[in-house]
Amino acid sequence: MTTDPAGPRRFLRHVLLCGAGVVMMYPLLWMISSSVKPSARVFTDESLWPATWDLGNYARGWSSLAEPFSLYLVNSAVIVTLSIAGNLLSCSLAAYAFARLRFRGRQVFFALMLGTMMLPGHVLVVPQYVLFDRLGWLNTYYPLLVPHFLATNGFYIFLMVQFMRSLPDELDDAARIDGCGPFRTFWKIIMPLCLPAFATTAIFTFIAVWNEFFAPLLYLTDPQLYTVPLALRQFMDSEGQSQWGEMFAMSFVSLAPVIGFFIAGQKYLVKGIATTGLR
Repeated sequence: MTTDPAGPRRFLRHVLLCGAGVVMMYPLLWMISSSVKPSARVFTDESLWPATWDLGNYARGWSSLAEPFSLYLVNSAVIVTLSIAGNLLSCSLAAYAFARLRFRGRQVFFALMLGTMMLPGHVLVVPQYVLFDRLGWLNTYYPLLVPHFLATNGFYIFLMVQFMRSLPDELDDAARIDGCGPFRTFWKIIMPLCLPAFATTAIFTFIAVWNEFFAPLLYLTDPQLYTVPLALRQFMDSEGQSQWGEMFAMSFVSLAPVIGFFIAGQKYLVKGIATTGLR
């Protein structure tokens, strides 16, 4: 009876991967454990299995702020939904122009678009704030939403360009023979085939916008317009003390949509990344 010489190495590799997975999961497990501990025991009880349970953190966290926590979840959901729609629409149209159309200066404009990815976002904070102030958009959702409808994220455009370039050029030729113009070709032929790239963009946009803290902090002053990250920040200084148990409880609640959205689109995410950049 022969043994597989690669067996021990495969077993060791699996053990190492499982160990690395446990290490990466530890912060999440610690947060879940802290969400059911009394606030005074969060940093003194180091065990992942709480010695004292306090499930009331969830009820108190839901209603202890100026507004119910459901309001902040709805605010974030509205912003995320519109941001995803804006990125998918604007970035896909820009990517289609760069990937499938032929026009003068295409390579130059594409290089300039890639150059925007190298520009630190904080460099634009002051001019953007001045612009939105003069437009009267402060303390509204417009500064958080309008840029997504103007194809301002070069990464998503580049991702879709690479995916569209992997599609056969014969598709455009066949559509042109059937009388389709550029927009109809995009709507009827290219867009249905780009579902993996769209799903990847939607997942990345969801995670980035849902977790965004700086931009809402900069542009929003009305507590009724606050998003989830701003609401979680209030637990650290409301009534002059930090409500750690309630904050971790609501952190876990706010993390659930991200995990659910990622699991739902994981198949398309893997396919979109795996098939991007084949050409």
